[in-house]
Amino acid sequence: MAEDESVTSVTGVGVLDRAVAILDTVERTPMGSSELARHLGLAVPTTHRLVAAMVEHGLLRRDGDGRHHTGWRFASSALVAAAGPVMEDLRRETGESAQVWVRRGEQRLCLVSVESEAELRASLPVGSVLSLTAGGSAARVLTGADPLDPDHPDRRWFESVSQRTPGLCSVSAAVRLHGEVVAAVGVSAPVSRVQTEGPGHQFGDAVVAAAERIETVLQAG
Repeated sequence: MAEDESVTSVTGVGVLDRAVAILDTVERTPMGSSELARHLGLAVPTTHRLVAAMVEHGLLRRDGDGRHHTGWRFASSALVAAAGPVMEDLRRETGESAQVWVRRGEQRLCLVSVESEAELRASLPVGSVLSLTAGGSAARVLTGADPLDPDHPDRRWFESVSQRTPGLCSVSAAVRLHGEVVAAVGVSAPVSRVQTEGPGHQFGDAVVAAAERIETVLQAG
């Protein structure tokens, strides 16, 4: 029997069966790539490539000891459940639209959205997909930009003013799980309703507090 045939084929799609076997294994016992290869009877180079791709797509995450666990993509349902009431509170506090974004390859996907009750508002419904290269504060969070400002080393939020859409601005902060950024929480508003100091000054603390609340719920789960 060839080494890569040790995983029982369930679907007839070998790469999918191997990926699911890896997920089933790390769900029970986190392992490094080489250990996974030995455990499943797969070729080491094949396993390393597959595991690296699964990490890139959020199906696996690698801890500080090199062991792999199920990834942040499996937290999407929990993220939506945790974020819903927090986003409602954020909208009430700021009076503006609030969203939760996650990365999907080179795009970002809106998982949760609550709209301002004002007639003039930023409207980004659930399911909206935007290119990360289009800019915006949430894109900066999800691409791992450094939020630190030399004058404000403890700042955790990003702001954007008329970068992606003229006349709109936003401020976003990261939601982290197991040390990784899994989502961006943001508030979007018309520039005309924001103080001259900018959206970060006006909404930054509230957005960071909302992100921290979601983190707490996810970690407790």
